[in-house]
Formats: sequence, C-alpha cells, structure tokens
Amino acid sequence: MSNRRASMNKIRGIIRLHEGCGLSGRQVAKALNISRPVVSQYVIDFKGSGFSYRDIEQMNDDQLMELFEKTKKNKSEKYQKLSEKFEYYVKELKKVGVTLDTLWQEYHKENPFGYGRTQFCYHFQVWRDGSEVTMHIEHKAGEKLFVDYTGKKMTIYDKKTGIGREVEILVAVLGASQVTYVEATESQKKEDWIKANENALWYIGGVPQAIVPDCLKSAVTDPDKYEPDINPEYDDFARHYNTVILPARPNTPKDKAMVENAVKITYIRVFAPLRNRVFYSLEELNEAIWEQLETHNNARFQRMRISRWELFNETEKHVLKPLPAERYELRGFLNVRVQFNYHIAFGPDTHYYSVPWQYRKKYVKVIYTATAVEVYHKNIRIAFHKRDREVNGYTTEKEHMPPHHRFYAEWSPQRFINWGREIGNDVKTMIEKVLESRKFPEQAFKVCLGILNLSKSYGRERLNRACMRALEYNCYSYKSVSNILKKGLDKVRDEKNCLELPFHENIRGNKYFSEEADKHEQPGYN
Repeated sequence: MSNRRASMNKIRGIIRLHEGCGLSGRQVAKALNISRPVVSQYVIDFKGSGFSYRDIEQMNDDQLMELFEKTKKNKSEKYQKLSEKFEYYVKELKKVGVTLDTLWQEYHKENPFGYGRTQFCYHFQVWRDGSEVTMHIEHKAGEKLFVDYTGKKMTIYDKKTGIGREVEILVAVLGASQVTYVEATESQKKEDWIKANENALWYIGGVPQAIVPDCLKSAVTDPDKYEPDINPEYDDFARHYNTVILPARPNTPKDKAMVENAVKITYIRVFAPLRNRVFYSLEELNEAIWEQLETHNNARFQRMRISRWELFNETEKHVLKPLPAERYELRGFLNVRVQFNYHIAFGPDTHYYSVPWQYRKKYVKVIYTATAVEVYHKNIRIAFHKRDREVNGYTTEKEHMPPHHRFYAEWSPQRFINWGREIGNDVKTMIEKVLESRKFPEQAFKVCLGILNLSKSYGRERLNRACMRALEYNCYSYKSVSNILKKGLDKVRDEKNCLELPFHENIRGNKYFSEEADKHEQPGYN
C-alpha cells in the first residue's frame, strides 16, 4: 500500500507542478526525478480525463488510480492485450540481462502495429506503480538480501514478576521476490546480529550475491560513504557463506527503501496480529512471529496472481548460491603485540598463549572461537591452542620455546631431587638447598645439573661425601662441590676446623662466597 501511495503522490506532483505551477514537462521531470516521456504521458492522460486540477485534489488514491486506468482502457483494445502480459514481464525482468527494452523488442516483434517503446514503458510503469511490485522490479533474482532492525520493539515478560523487557526485531527481505524473514533477538550486538542474518539465509535456503545492511555498529565499524569498514566478525561471516557485505550508504534513503518497506509491512502483518498476546520467552515469541510470516509470504501480491514464495520458487530459488555444509561458528578478532616472553595476552579471558619465540615483539592477529585460539602473522598461522579460560594462566607449547628454554622446560625441581636421592642422601639435601637458595629456577637447574653430573667423573660415593662436606660449610654451589672433589677434600676426615665468628657488618660470611661462586658459573662471566 505504501508503494501505491507513493505512486499516487508522484502523479499528484506531476499535475500540481504542470497545471498549478505552470512548469514545463522537462522542468517537472527534473524536479521529481522522472523521465520526461512519462511526465508527458501523465499530463496527456490527465487532460483527456475531463477533470480539473481542483477535481484531482479532491480524489482519494483509489479514485485517482481508477481514473487513469479507465482512461487507458477506453483508448483501445491494444492496452488490454498489453496489460495481460504485465505479470509475465515482472518475472522476466528478474532474469539477468533482461531490460524493458528487451521486452519491448520482443513485444514489437509479435505486435508490429502495437505501442512504440515510450508508450510501452509508460503503460507498464503506471501499472507497476499502482501495485506492490514497484520496489522489487529493479532487483535481479538472487542479487541482494536487505537486512535491518525495526524501529519499534516487541516485549517478553517474566512469568514470576510480570516485568517485561523489550527485544529487537530483525527484518530481512530478498530484493527480487520480496520473501521476508523476521526474527526477535535479545539485542543488536554482533553475536545476535550475525546469528539472525545466518538464520535468514537458512530460511530462504540459499545465499544471495550480496547482503545489504544499514550502518549499525554490529555490521559497519566506519560508515564511510565511499569505503565503509565492515565489522571483522561480520566480514568473516560473509566469507564463510561466500557472499559480500554492501552497506547502505549514509543519508541515502534509496539504498534502504526495500527493507524500510518490508519493516512497514511487518508492523501490519506481524506486530498488529500479535499485539494482544503475552510472550514469556524469546523462543515463544519467535514461534508466533514465524506463523505470521508464513501467512505473509504465502499471501498474493496486489494485482498479481502470485505470492512471494511462488515468485521466489519461479525466479529466485534456483539462482541463489548453495548453503555451506556447516553453519558459521562465531569468531572474534584481536590485533596484539607478542610479549618479550614469546606469549600473547588474550584479553577476553586474561590468559596467555605462546607463539614461536622468533615472533617476540612482533604484531600478530588473533582469531578465536568458543573452543580455540589461532595466531596469525602476515596471514600465516603460527600458533593454534585450545582455548583455556584460566585467569592469568599460561598455555605454552614446548616447540615455541627458544632452545635453552626448551631444554630446561623438560626438567622439574622434583626430578632433580629424585635424581639426587638415587646418588645419596647428602646429594639430595644439596639439591634441595640449591633449589631453595636461587632466585630464578633456571639458574638453580643449571647448578643442580652440574652437581649431579659430577658423579660421572668422581662416582656416586665421592660426590655424596663432597656434598656432605659442602653442606657443613653452608656452601650450596657447583663450584664448592667441584673444588672439594678436585682437591680430594672429600677423602679427608670430615671436621669443622673453623670457629664460629661473631656477627659484624664487615665480615662477609660464607653466603657471600657461595653467591660469588654462582656468578662464575654463569655463561659469559669474565
């Protein structure tokens, strides 16, 4: 009905500007963005009707449309013959490459004494302007799916409290057949938005060449008129379904006319019938919406003996691209810098994941789902992890470590202690003391490994005695044990010949010498 009203307003505008304001046909055409031949024909028909401009102003839309149709019917049987093919032309215009000029040439070939091209186009345009087929006639089958949220919302209620909350209503409509999909969602957030878009594709059973959303944030991050930035998650959804996102241009009503008309019809055919019903869940509301939706899509167009589903099955179903084997799994995207310890900080869970150590301090792209985390560098995947939601936890792959980190990662404090116990109790105690006394585990592992390997050169029994002697002097270092063995002090009777000295700030004590010995054990020490 809104298309018909727009058409009648257009006719009234032509008559007002030409008769009331005295503008020429060219000026009227420019002012109303209508072709000049069409303006001229409307003016001719108006003058031939016998009514004045004042009479036209008094008529309602139905009377005005009837007037112009009666004028055409009274002209000749030639119009009757042409009008019988209008519905056929609507279907043909949806096929790729078919234009009004193509149809006129075919008509002229069959009817060499029929209407010329201008009259042919004019009569067809007047007919289509008076029906619901106006807006979808310019869209080719399988070309576009228009998607947007309605301005008005619906309500679901809590059974216990009776408190209602508003939910969003998404409308999707195919440009050619006008098959419509409607769904209630909790919000306009990207998760709800993408899921509803996906449900629309599965409802129609195929994928159009493009999806045309309005510039809401879940679809478009930067609504630039010439080069809009698509939300990465929405763009990834489009890649999965082998289609493209073509956002409606800002402040360009024509780009959104199709879906805005579908929204108006949704208010009439979905909102109105359900206005007095009470719903307690989103699922219950959607079931009711989809019942009304089937009625709408199976209803016949005005002045056409065909429904949206029938038109879809005839002209559009076979040209849609097939659906993929699996539904889309929502993925998130992050751009982060690899930390010095070759891990990335994954913000959503405050968790840390490793990447190969060569990528330290480089920027990477993170793509994640509910179960997995992938890391890419220059479009090449460098790491894959199962998602771990432990806060402040670390997930580290051994292969990602530098060689020296990888070596020590294979060891643990308990492993060194067990190894020391196999050699002797004093070796075990020395290992425990070394592990306790070192600030960094890696440093302690080096010292422990050095001490334990002395058994290969000196045997287990001598090493155990050397550790016992070093423990007596509280010297917990590889160098202390090694010197005892080299000098054969482990063979001397174990006695403590040194006296216990009183504390004084200028006396460094054996701890100092133990730390100094550790320094000599570090690589690169001069």
